[in-house]
Amino acid sequence: MAYLTAEQLAKMGFKSLGKNVLISDKAAIYNADLIEIGDHSRIDDFCVVSGRVSIGRNIHITVFCNIAGGSEGVFIEDFSTIAYGCHVFSQSDDYSGSTMTNSTVPTRYKSEQKSAVYIKRHCIIGTGSIVFPGVILAEGTSVGAMTLVRKSTEPWSIYIGNPAKRLTARKKELLELEKQYLQSELENQQ
Repeated sequence: MAYLTAEQLAKMGFKSLGKNVLISDKAAIYNADLIEIGDHSRIDDFCVVSGRVSIGRNIHITVFCNIAGGSEGVFIEDFSTIAYGCHVFSQSDDYSGSTMTNSTVPTRYKSEQKSAVYIKRHCIIGTGSIVFPGVILAEGTSVGAMTLVRKSTEPWSIYIGNPAKRLTARKKELLELEKQYLQSELENQQ
């Protein structure tokens, strides 16, 4: 995978850009002036990131993902992962037939749901999953592959299915590993 150079990233005009950020040269970034990216984060091939998006530190957005922040935003906190082929939307058309749909139709003929999405620390969203507008994935949420998340989750829980249902609690041992990792990073800076 080929990544954009630091010079290329700087020219894109991000709202903020951390250190050691990797973005594939095959990713599509729109509205860079609305996008914040933290240290050690990575966006892989064939991803589309657009609108208001905040990406914390140590975030991995893997191949073929779509992060559509729109006007309301998608906020991804530290140490989270969005696996292959996921879609995260902060806005959606009205599918009832009461209004028209799609981006080519003027706003006055449509009724879009617009609500920010929050992906809290240490979340992982499994391959092929979809997260709808207004969802808050609580800290430590694990979303299994091919899951449709329409409602907010409970912290440190595992969800699967269509629609997403809580399966069980998720372990928290990774919090100790986070402490060790951050400590080693501090030691390496000295």
